[in-house]
Amino acid sequence: MLMIGATLLFASMSMCVKFASASYGTGEIVFYRGIVGATIIALITRASGETLRTRLPAMHAWRSLTGVSALGLWFYAIGELPLATAVTLNYMSPIWMALLLIGGSVLIGGGRVDARLVCTVLVGFAGVVCILQPTMERHQLWGGLMGLLSGLLAAMAYLQVTALGRAGEPDARIVFYFSVGSIGAGALETSFISGWHAHTLHGLGVLLAMGVLATLAQLLMTRAYRTGGTLVVASLQYLGIAWSLLYGVLLFDDPVTGLALLGMGLIAMAGIAAARLRQSVAPTNAMTKSEAHSEIP
Repeated sequence: MLMIGATLLFASMSMCVKFASASYGTGEIVFYRGIVGATIIALITRASGETLRTRLPAMHAWRSLTGVSALGLWFYAIGELPLATAVTLNYMSPIWMALLLIGGSVLIGGGRVDARLVCTVLVGFAGVVCILQPTMERHQLWGGLMGLLSGLLAAMAYLQVTALGRAGEPDARIVFYFSVGSIGAGALETSFISGWHAHTLHGLGVLLAMGVLATLAQLLMTRAYRTGGTLVVASLQYLGIAWSLLYGVLLFDDPVTGLALLGMGLIAMAGIAAARLRQSVAPTNAMTKSEAHSEIP
């Protein structure tokens, strides 16, 4: 139930990003997302009597670099593509992680590559082809590539989250410094590249809702991975695609084709298989997904 709630909140956050992209640049959205997230986490940490002081600033900086980059690219893709398409491309991160696992095994000479992992990656990319073929116009190709890249960077960020968790960093601290990185990166991009936009009451409401939904979703997802079966929870996260598809059809008149639905199904199946195989090949703790998709993003 926690994971189902988290997927609904993440999809709702994606909907808010889609609305916000009509009035704000990607850097601005990342900036305000970070402000709301850092404020909420700081208040929760203060109320619980914990501290945000860390012994691992370099690890947090690297995690923020990859995570914020993935978040920014994903938000850009949401603004350029049908909502469910952008969300599905970001959900490629487990498949990218399987590909990284294969590459690492080859580079270090770790023996024969698991053929099941190879098949999982191929099925995932077949799903990408199915999605991009019918749902993207020529001018949306760049957005599609950015969505794919966001999934790759998210996979790298998850590995950093795992390392931080093994080093003893609590969830709230990891999320807080990720939010701080979002503030800094968003401010730099907006100040020197895209520029700031004036606020409206509607715009402020959308930005606030986005930040609150994302932070609550992260907390629910973290609790789900800590208390539930990892494979079950990892499988349920793909409900986010269904929620996003529903939002896209009802609110943005996004097109739906049989081939696109097939692609989404293939990516979901490949992602679940990748999670199962990673557990058997290279087990990780529950911290692997303590930061979302979504996000992570």
